[in-house]
Amino acid sequence: MPDLSGIVKAYDIRGVVGEQLNAALVRDLGSAFALLIKPESDAIVIGHDMRDSSPELSAAFADGVTSQGLDVVTIGLASTDQLYFASGSLNLPGAMFTASHNPAQYNGIKLCRSGAAPVGQDSGLAEIRDTVEQGVPAFAGQRGSVTEKDVLADYAAYLRKLVDLSGSRPLKVVVDAGNGMGGHTVPTVFAGLPLDVVPMYFELDGNFPNHEANPLDPKNIVDLQAKVREEGADAGLAFDGDADRCFVVDERGEPVSPSAITALVAIRELEKEPGGTIIHNLITSKGVPEIVAEHGGKPVRTRVGHSFIKAEMAKTGAIFGGEHSAHYYFRDFWRADTGMLAALHVLAALGEQTGPLSELTAEYSRYAASGEINSTVDDQVARMMAVKDTYSARDGVEIDELDGLTVQLPGGGWFNLRPSNTEPLLRLNVEAADAEAVRALTEDVLAIVRG
Repeated sequence: MPDLSGIVKAYDIRGVVGEQLNAALVRDLGSAFALLIKPESDAIVIGHDMRDSSPELSAAFADGVTSQGLDVVTIGLASTDQLYFASGSLNLPGAMFTASHNPAQYNGIKLCRSGAAPVGQDSGLAEIRDTVEQGVPAFAGQRGSVTEKDVLADYAAYLRKLVDLSGSRPLKVVVDAGNGMGGHTVPTVFAGLPLDVVPMYFELDGNFPNHEANPLDPKNIVDLQAKVREEGADAGLAFDGDADRCFVVDERGEPVSPSAITALVAIRELEKEPGGTIIHNLITSKGVPEIVAEHGGKPVRTRVGHSFIKAEMAKTGAIFGGEHSAHYYFRDFWRADTGMLAALHVLAALGEQTGPLSELTAEYSRYAASGEINSTVDDQVARMMAVKDTYSARDGVEIDELDGLTVQLPGGGWFNLRPSNTEPLLRLNVEAADAEAVRALTEDVLAIVRG
């Protein structure tokens, strides 16, 4: 009996190819997914990224699906949000083969139900795991068929329908695809727009020869920052490996906080639907809910993680949601996350006025932040309790435990401390009025965490 506990994560399946993932196991996962969704659909759409192992694994998954009598539509090379588009537009459950920003030896599967609805531990992944571990029952009926469909042009047209750049001034934009799927999608999405695109690392290469395809790590956007300055570009964009996240740098080569991008896009969405609900996770800047409220929107705070964001969007009818990890969710995109659509919003906002991007985003960047700081600890619960006890004893402090520990100080500063689900880490995010206040608060909390 296989043990899948190491690869079935909270939101997806992910592991080292050859050690944790192989074609035979993935075939069983395809069969199990087919059994899960048989009551709702007779076909599944499958896409894959540029990793060396992705074609073989996605074909094995398709074999497992068809062995249970369901049909498969393959879209071939795709970004994750392109797969979500296929799931939404075709109204089919989907499987995307990618390990996102993980190193080359990894691969994984992101699953969704029809209309790009997420499949996580509580909505199907645990059931799939149990089915495979217990042995997938054989199907005695007729095998399903496999057909191919190219949806890239339709995906691009759909995004461009949602964001109109026809009135934009010409912009020079450096795009770092990190040898990931942005190199596949950007040329089609940006074609014909008033954009002078300077491409970086557009060659699809799952070995990531230039840098990790993880723009959340500052060292992976150094090349982009330098190129923006060298080219005198108006903006820079960096996509992660499966191109569902997008990071932005301004004309100076300085990173723009994803919280600022969340606020910028939220305002644009509120212009289309005044009074709408905007979702933000609890480690985004407190400037986000402030700005949303000032523009007549209703901010709603959630836990970190796409399943919580998407569930709250469905519950509230929210028009947009943003996470500080640069995931951006749109009701108009089946509540799924798409970095490409967020990028188009940023470029449209920039192109509609004459000032530089740094000036445009400054009004959405109200506070200083630490970024996420990880600490390896022996006992996550004990360290969290030590922090809670320390700050509970101080006057005027407000504490909530929606996701980890969020501590609001009377002077306006705050921090969130959360345990990692997969590693012996505590993750700290701090925000305050200025850099010095952030430094002081960070040192205060870390002294307890690491003491």
